[in-house]
Amino acid sequence: MTICLVTDRRRLAPADAPLDVSRRCLVAQARHAAGAGIDIIQVRERDLEAADLAALVADLLAVTRGTATRVVVNDRFDVALACGADGVHLRGDSIAVEAARRLAPQGFLIGRSVHGVDDAAQTAGADYVIAGTLFPSESKDARRALLGLDGLRAIVAAVAVPVLAIGGITEDRLEQVAAAGAGGVAAIGLFMQSDASARHLHDASCRAMPLAGVAQRARAQFDSVRRGP
Repeated sequence: MTICLVTDRRRLAPADAPLDVSRRCLVAQARHAAGAGIDIIQVRERDLEAADLAALVADLLAVTRGTATRVVVNDRFDVALACGADGVHLRGDSIAVEAARRLAPQGFLIGRSVHGVDDAAQTAGADYVIAGTLFPSESKDARRALLGLDGLRAIVAAVAVPVLAIGGITEDRLEQVAAAGAGGVAAIGLFMQSDASARHLHDASCRAMPLAGVAQRARAQFDSVRRGP
């Protein structure tokens, strides 16, 4: 399976934390992710100006260098190329995958977001797609229609690349996601401490945590579904 950690500094650190504080917290999270063998870190800090985003990407690349973890930049293809990132993750309304592929260096990872089976035609040439929102999620508008497991199955059947499910992904839902045919998961909250845990540890300034256990349990659940009874 493929495991993708999606960053969100406003949830990882206090929402009003200065950028330098939240940046250090993101670096700590990336270090944990690389140590746990997380496959992809998607840098999804959409409000940052290009210079600040590039500086953050450079920090995360430094932390993950020499590991199996790959850093992709959400939608900012220009920043991804300038920083020497491992790839880009394109939004559903972004440039075509084929256009990005023509400009990308060899081995550059390109992902695409899809929200329904009608988006399948946009995935040609992508290395993977992220499909959602699957379940209710803190990071998504509650008014937005959910994809659900049936929608996930339809996307899996319609595309030729691995489909990573996103949205409300928790450990107790991983078997359902695997059974629907997903090739993995992408998540934000799955990879950070709960608010209660952070307060208990007297480290409410940063919810980064060791991720080896989370990654191992996720892979074990996917493997158990694939092996069958």
